[in-house]
This record gives sequence, C-alpha cells and structure tokens, in this order.
Amino acid sequence: MLPLQDIKVLDVSQIMAGPYCTMVLADMGAEVIKVEKLNGGDDSRQMGPYVNGESTCFSQINRNKKSISLNLKDERAREIFYRLAADADVIVENYRPGVTKSLAIDYDTIKAINPGIVYCSISGYGQTGPYSHKGGFDLVAQGMTGLMSMTGEQGKRPLKTGIAVYDIGAGLTAIYSILAACIHKMKTGAGQYIDIAITECGLPWFTWEAAAYFSEGTVPKPTGWRHRVSAPYQAVKASDGYLMLGCANQRTWERFCQDVLKREELMADPRFITNQTRGQHVEELEALLEELMADQSVNEWLTLCDRAGVPAGPINDFAQAMQDEHYVARGMVQEMDHPVIGKMKTIGFPSKFSATPSQIRSPAPLFAQHTDEVLDSLGISGEELDALRAEGCIK
Repeated sequence: MLPLQDIKVLDVSQIMAGPYCTMVLADMGAEVIKVEKLNGGDDSRQMGPYVNGESTCFSQINRNKKSISLNLKDERAREIFYRLAADADVIVENYRPGVTKSLAIDYDTIKAINPGIVYCSISGYGQTGPYSHKGGFDLVAQGMTGLMSMTGEQGKRPLKTGIAVYDIGAGLTAIYSILAACIHKMKTGAGQYIDIAITECGLPWFTWEAAAYFSEGTVPKPTGWRHRVSAPYQAVKASDGYLMLGCANQRTWERFCQDVLKREELMADPRFITNQTRGQHVEELEALLEELMADQSVNEWLTLCDRAGVPAGPINDFAQAMQDEHYVARGMVQEMDHPVIGKMKTIGFPSKFSATPSQIRSPAPLFAQHTDEVLDSLGISGEELDALRAEGCIK
C-alpha cells in the first residue's frame, strides 16, 4: 500500500508548479484526476519536443494521473466538478486570483459542498497584497526575489538559473503544505485553504544571505563559480576541464593541502590560514590552485580527492548526469510505456521509502483519456455522456 493511497486529488492546474505537486502526490499513491479545459487541455501539451505528435514535456510531469476534460464555464460541467469535489480530499489550482471565483469553483464554493476539503491555490504573487492581481512566472520570481542579482559574474548581465527553480519550488512548497493540512484534517476533520505564491516560495532558501543582510546590512553580489563565504568552495580548472571542489571547512582544507596537493606550506600561508582569510584572498587562492592543478586531469584530481575524503565532483552536462552510474544505480532514471510515445525515460524518485516506495503506475494520460471512466463512476450514463459531449460540456 502506498502512503497516499486513500487520498483523492482534483488537479485543476497546468504547466509546471501545480502539475509537479500533483505528480509527486500521485507517485506516493494519491488518486489524481486532472481536470483539463476543452480546447487542447493543459497548455504544456502544446510544448515540444514531440514524439508521434505527443508532448514529451507534458508526459514528464503528469504520470500516474487520470485526465478528464470539462468546460467549467458551463453549468452542467460545473455540476460534474462539484460531484467530484464532494468526494475529494484535495484540490490544486493555479489560475490567476479571481478566476476560480468567476468560474464558481473557488474555495468558499467548494467548502460549502465539502467542509473537509484541502484547497491549494498556486499563483504568481498570492491571493492578497498589492501585486496579487498580476500574473507571475518563474523568471519574474527569479528577478524579483534577488536571485538573479546573485547569479552570474560581477558587472555582467544578470543570469537566471538553468531550470525553473521557483516553479518547482512552488510545487514542493505546495506538497508539504498539503500533507500538513491533510494531517490536520485527520486530527480535527477540518479542511483549510492554502495560498502559495511562486514569488515567495524561494525566499526562505536565502538563509546565509538573510543572516548577512539582517545583521550587517550586507547585500549579496554575484559570485560566479565561487561560494559567497567558503573557499576554496568553487569550480577550479584542471588540465582538461573544470571540477567542483568543496573545502567548506578547515579540516577539509587541510586534507586537501596535505593529501591531495602535497603542499602543506599552504596551510601556513597567512592569506589562507582560515576560511575567512581564504575568502578574502579567493582570487589569489584560485590562481595558485589552478597553477598547481594544471598538470593533471579532472578524473585524476577527483580520484585523489576521493581518497583523501575531500568532497569534489565533476561538472556534468545533463546527458552525463543521466548516464552517471550512481544515479542509474539509485533508480533516478526510470522507464515507462506510453501508448503513443512508446518506451520513454523519465526522472525517478528522490525519496527512498523503505516500506512504501513511490511507483510509476501509469504514464501521463492522453487528453481526456479518462473522461468516460471517471464520469461513469458518478453514475452518468453513456447517453448522457454523448449528449454532454455533443453540447460542448465535456471532451
């Protein structure tokens, strides 16, 4: 039995933040019914690359779900949604604030039908505050929160991160918030409303930056490939490329000098005595290390670091990461059979449960694949389905 096996989720979200949240809930056993709009469904279905006409973007983030399509502007379709909501534990939506109310599927409306519902809204700026009316996206959040002011190199163009870190971060925040609300419901029987803002979810991650700013007024600047505090804790160049070196504390630095570089005199250099002084002289330290490391390859230095217990690693591209023997051994690359795409690989599960491991039980659904199945479970007859479909209420 999977841990969320008795949890029923209505997913009225699309693109990334909401679908990532509901996919993880589904991976852990929740029954997730994805409610898509009639005209093409989730917008990520229109995002390439495609295999046999099916979006691989959509397929990567919607496994283990069922898909139905309802025209929520139609009263009869809303009645179907209400019947589904009456029996649901969780609803996840990521419309712009105000849209669910205009569609009459907002929290207050659903709460009147199902007082125990856990209703999670994900939006750019949240449901309150002066910016709540604005649309928000991951890239906007990266700029607004200060992240892009720290990413890249001093004096150069601000850089975004390589992935949609705030979209996924909002999904993760929604996951643990929903689970906490479900535990509260188990204890009290009461549901509640959860308001997640993409532009807020990453702010708690700025722990060291907050420590410096709130205590000293220090505003963090871009540090490129280096760490803001520790040194050498950065990318360094070897004879054939770069590696990441993690001397985050004094003992690791001493091991690196003694057992890797064989240069114990560096430990006595007044510029490099402590982590703080190394940070103050990081440019000199970097130049010296790259001079000393220029005669051996990345793999040779990684072998020496491993033997010495000095954290270090390669700088992989994504293909190299997906082929890394450690990730493969840990099941971080999974394979599933999709009815249109065929055999396809996908990212695995980062949480390793000893008793209830997550499972891929089904591939991402085709558009409206389960409409008949789900509506039949509500007792809607085939004749009614045909009529609703003909009149544009369902797909």
